[in-house]
Amino acid sequence: MYLYKLEVELKDQTVYITTLAENDAQAFDYLEEQLVRHFVSTPEVVEASIIEKKRAVKGAGYVIETKQQ
Repeated sequence: MYLYKLEVELKDQTVYITTLAENDAQAFDYLEEQLVRHFVSTPEVVEASIIEKKRAVKGAGYVIETKQQ
């Protein structure tokens, strides 16, 4: 299993999603599920990409910054 950090460019904003998956294809499938769960109406995805991929081990995680300097 891997922990994925994905950057998703939507029509009007950019969001970051983390998900646990067996492979890259499954991570993108789960990305769609997360968007459906989070937003009232499913947003249009312009582009999605994997930013980081780590083995899922105890203590693995990501820092997601909300402001750019």
